[in-house]
Amino acid sequence: MRLARTEPTDQEPDIRARPPLVREFLLVAGLFLAYKFGRQAANGHVEEAFRNAGSVWDLERALHLPGEGAVQGLLLHSQPLIHAANTYYAAVHFPATALFLIWLYWRRPAHYVRSRRVLAALTGAALVLHLLFPLAPPRMLSAAGLVDTGQVYGPTVYGPTVYGQTPATDTMANQFAAMPSLHVGWAVMVALGLIAATRSRWSWLWLLHPAITLFVVVGTANHYWLDAIVVVALLAVALAAFRLPPSARTVPARLRGPGAWGSGEGAPVPAYAGGGSGTYEGGGRPAISEAPVTSGTSVGAAR
Repeated sequence: MRLARTEPTDQEPDIRARPPLVREFLLVAGLFLAYKFGRQAANGHVEEAFRNAGSVWDLERALHLPGEGAVQGLLLHSQPLIHAANTYYAAVHFPATALFLIWLYWRRPAHYVRSRRVLAALTGAALVLHLLFPLAPPRMLSAAGLVDTGQVYGPTVYGPTVYGQTPATDTMANQFAAMPSLHVGWAVMVALGLIAATRSRWSWLWLLHPAITLFVVVGTANHYWLDAIVVVALLAVALAAFRLPPSARTVPARLRGPGAWGSGEGAPVPAYAGGGSGTYEGGGRPAISEAPVTSGTSVGAAR
């Protein structure tokens, strides 16, 4: 007998799976502040950051990765495109991730819990790497020959650039934390999380977000290719560690009861009909027993 198959669920959110709102707000805010303060604590290490930058640049050339300058060259052909890239870099990263978590919280609570855990693990691993491996971005590396598009062109919604003029004393952000790229990591998680939670034929279009983000962070000379490769590897480990519960992935399909002849797909077959127990694959008419019907038995009784 063929077992009932499972299908992606698109039902109303399970309120029981939704964590308390105040607790979640405090938890996410606390994690964000811990990361910001930890990243600022990793500031400095200027000489080490530039040594590491040279090593990353040489490793990329040894691996025959495409030059970041090829991507930036596409941006430099159009000043409006440069402005759009700078704005995307500055304005989309945090709001997109926040909206992603808010939507999951209200509509897909089980997916929200997993995504929050994955993002927290990914961000924590990134902070550790920032502390252990300070890295100057390619816009600061003279060997790269790239343009700091935020400083030269701007504008962004925050002014000429999201970073301070002097990286070593920047109190708003650690500019020597290029490895790994959380811009790319969070964008990939947003896309994968929405694909898993929506399951529509158009859901793969969410991958445009990480694709555009990768183009932007490389083209604006804020990250190396290896920054993106490393963060995707870390994300894969986090996704494997925090799996969705089975109830959030699939839901048993309802078995259709027998109706009129030929109207029920997979309708149960009576045991006396010669087919034993089980269901028919093609949803065809159940076979009728070849045993003759006695004259004293009505059709209704035989059925």
